[in-house]
Amino acid sequence: MIPEVKAAFDKLPEGPRADLLAVRKMILSAGVEVEEALRWGQPAYLAKKGTTIRLGLTKAGLPSVFTHCQSSVMGDVQAVVGGGLNWDGNRGLSWSQGDLPDEVLRLIIQRALSYHA
Repeated sequence: MIPEVKAAFDKLPEGPRADLLAVRKMILSAGVEVEEALRWGQPAYLAKKGTTIRLGLTKAGLPSVFTHCQSSVMGDVQAVVGGGLNWDGNRGLSWSQGDLPDEVLRLIIQRALSYHA
């Protein structure tokens, strides 16, 4: 983990940090080569044929995963899995600390990392 990304994770409250580190692990184990960077002060993951995935908190402090708002990743995944989750329009998904929607996150990660393939 590059120092800037580690510092961003270290600034997060312990509970959400654990959730977001779990999502980071999902991203890094997705079988796609990714670059880890800092974008808008948040850990970000970029693949050559994908769209950026950022990890952060909502204004209410919920752990969240974000994709580019002009991509169709969130809308496509929402169409597959339906409502009932904390969707932030076409840009993000948040959840209650410790209650990771694993399968949905894995689908978002897969779609985002292969978005331009």
